[in-house]
Amino acid sequence: MRRIEHVQKLDRYIEIPHEGPICDLMWSDPDDRYGWGISPRGAGYTFGQDITETFNHENGLQFIVRAHQLIMEGYQWQHSNGVLTLFSAPNYCYRCGNQAAIMQLDEHLNRNIVQFDPAPRHQHGVEGKPKPKALPDYFL
Repeated sequence: MRRIEHVQKLDRYIEIPHEGPICDLMWSDPDDRYGWGISPRGAGYTFGQDITETFNHENGLQFIVRAHQLIMEGYQWQHSNGVLTLFSAPNYCYRCGNQAAIMQLDEHLNRNIVQFDPAPRHQHGVEGKPKPKALPDYFL
């Protein structure tokens, strides 16, 4: 897929298949090596800075924003700021201890990355169990 128009023509409102262009878009990751590579995930590919620069240039983009890759700080710029990975799930699976991040854009397309820490463990109750909710007076 060399053009945004190709992506827009895909039926993207489906369950992620195990192969094909939707799978590749979902699971492909930026890499320090140039060109395309085999992904260690077992799905999608890796792509180098040369692929990012060509895609951004041919589509008139400043950068690509993507997700679906755990980033401990919640976000990561790669390929000379040609790719931004955002990960918006703090403490992924309740065990990774990672931050989360979102990108805010204003009306002038100025961007601001906001990082979030996981909620403190004590807010989830003792040893991760939910706190019992108090019953309203009308149930007593």
